Amino acid sequence: MDQMSKIVRTIACVLIVPGIIFGLYVIMHGHLTPGGGFQGGAIMATISVLFIIAYGEKIREALDRDILSLAEGLALLAFISLAFLGLSTTFFRNFLANEGFIFGKAIGFGINPGYLNTGGVIPLMNLAVGLEVFSALSLVVLIMYLGSKNEVLKDVE
Repeated sequence: MDQMSKIVRTIACVLIVPGIIFGLYVIMHGHLTPGGGFQGGAIMATISVLFIIAYGEKIREALDRDILSLAEGLALLAFISLAFLGLSTTFFRNFLANEGFIFGKAIGFGINPGYLNTGGVIPLMNLAVGLEVFSALSLVVLIMYLGSKNEVLKDVE
C-alpha cells in the first residue's frame, strides 16, 4: 500500500480546482502583475506533485508520461508560432496590441488601468509558457517518482 491516508487524499481532491484556478489567474495576469507563465505553471505543477504524494501507485493511471510530453511539445510549438506570427515587422512583435480584438483593447498612454484584454499576444504566450512549465515539471517529478520505484525502465521495455 503506497497511498497516504484518506484525509490527505480527500484534501488533495479538494485542492485541485482552487490550485488550477489560482495557477491560471497568475498566468493570465502576468502582463499586469508579478507572475506569468512560469510562476502559474509551477503553481499548477504543485497539484501534480500533491497527487503523486497522496495517491502513489494509482497516479500512473491519471498522469501519463506520453500525454505530458505531448502537451509540453504543443505548448512550445504554440509559443514559437506566436513569436513567428509577428515576423512581418520583428520577431516576437506584439501584433494584437491596440487592434481591438479579444486581447487588443486600445488604451491611452500612462498607467494601465488593469484590463486583461490589453496585453496583445502576451497573455497567449503566457498561457503557452504556463502549459509548458506545468507539463515539464509534472513530467520531471513523475519520472523521479517512477525512478525511485525502479519502474522507469519497465515502461520502456
